[in-house]
Amino acid sequence: MAKIVVIEDDLTFLELLRVHLAGAGHEVRTAEDAVLGLRAIIANAPDLILLDLSVPYLDGFEMIKALRADRATRNIPVIVLTGRGDDETYTRARELGAAQLLTKPVERDLLMKAIEGQLGPRQPHPGKK
Repeated sequence: MAKIVVIEDDLTFLELLRVHLAGAGHEVRTAEDAVLGLRAIIANAPDLILLDLSVPYLDGFEMIKALRADRATRNIPVIVLTGRGDDETYTRARELGAAQLLTKPVERDLLMKAIEGQLGPRQPHPGKK
């Protein structure tokens, strides 16, 4: 089970992500803005961050920059979720250190594959086959 922080200001989409990730066995913390997201990350360092680029108080690009500048968070993979599918957005996110960029709406299977690609395959729980 991985610890994942999801930062998304669309509350319906945020809840949908939480349900999918928790259903897959992950420990999920959610935040609807950058400030709450940074607090969740600092309080309990996650294994992965899902980040919308358009969140209140600090845009996603600035947030990636801040995460990469801090020794405690620089190696946490960040998967960007955005409605912007243009090359400039993709290039800038990658240059700042995002591990991957997924365009919304994102299919559940694609999201789960992206997460597994960053975290590695999940190990079965002891006693389960």
